[in-house]
Amino acid sequence: MRASRPWFAALTVDACDGRRLTLPAMATRDIITEKLRKAFAPESLRVEDESHRHEGHAGHRPGGETHFRVYIVSDAFRGKSRVERHRMINAALAAELAGGIHALAIHAAAPGQGF
Repeated sequence: MRASRPWFAALTVDACDGRRLTLPAMATRDIITEKLRKAFAPESLRVEDESHRHEGHAGHRPGGETHFRVYIVSDAFRGKSRVERHRMINAALAAELAGGIHALAIHAAAPGQGF
């Protein structure tokens, strides 16, 4: 059964000692950063939340966290086409793209290459 809480809400769990604990929600930007670091061990990584620039447009929600831009440099992209790089990133962030993210702009390069 799917939880009835919004995707961005804090999570309430039962502790083994019977207490109910409320855990703060991790910011989507931090989740994206963590997943990309684990998947690609990047030389450099910057994730920008651009949701504020899309207020009133399709996909925007109050509270933001809907539109992101990623700049990533990783050896994992060496020899890969732009489309392959984007597919790799989309695969790493599949759960987020299926959930609350409306738009993701990707700038991916191998070390020594420009965007």
